[in-house]
Amino acid sequence: MNPVIAITSPGNMGAAVGGRLTAHGVKVLAKITGRSAASRQRAAANGLIDAADSDLVQADILLSIVPPKVALTTADRLAPALRQAIRKPIYVDCNAISPATAARIGEVLAATGTPYVDGGIIGGPPRDGYTPRLYVSGPDASKVETLNNFGLDVRVIEGGIGAASALKLSYAGINKGVIGLGAAMVLAAKRAGVEDALMRELSDSQRALLSQLSRGVPDMFSKAERWAPEMEEIANYAELDGEAEVYRGLARFYERLAKDLDGPHKEIDSLETFFKTPRKD
Repeated sequence: MNPVIAITSPGNMGAAVGGRLTAHGVKVLAKITGRSAASRQRAAANGLIDAADSDLVQADILLSIVPPKVALTTADRLAPALRQAIRKPIYVDCNAISPATAARIGEVLAATGTPYVDGGIIGGPPRDGYTPRLYVSGPDASKVETLNNFGLDVRVIEGGIGAASALKLSYAGINKGVIGLGAAMVLAAKRAGVEDALMRELSDSQRALLSQLSRGVPDMFSKAERWAPEMEEIANYAELDGEAEVYRGLARFYERLAKDLDGPHKEIDSLETFFKTPRKD
């Protein structure tokens, strides 16, 4: 019998993961009522079924896929329903959170008697021909591997609760850190009037990096608001002075770009011009 899966939020990632599961014959529940029109449309397009919290906790596996800043509050929100559930789901936190935050979520769930798996998604939302990796860790992690039979790519790693989150943030810290640093230096070059010379030098000596930034920076614009709190989680994970401050600075930088995207578009325009990215209105 196919499992019943619950997804906490039909955002871009959550809806796409749910759609992959429904395409493989899985019933997927999600909290849709009260969401934006775009979220409701995504949910409908991917075959997700609207469910209250009391229904979500009746699933076999509950995937928490939300912005990192609300990962803990989502566990807190579901705790009363989980406490009352006779048969508990396996709660998989799939968010970009620090191991310390993962541990706090574990404490919330332990008080409800709910089995908890730490997770981290590396890659973008599922699409035709592409599947991100869902890394999981913890005593019950192997139970989530059943989702490999329904279109996902679940990989168990050793290390207990916090290991999957540490892997996710290490990877994101490199990938999204490089994108942020690249964007910051392009804007600095623009202010100094040397952006053309910078482009020539990158083209001559750093072609692979230029290719990565040319894809990654424009793709980041619409995600900057979500990436800012993720940088804060990475800062908490990095812990030590120096490393942590790098990511707190990137959090402020991504916040600034998110505001610019919603406002004057001054810095966004500069980055689009540098990377020759057509405006997507």
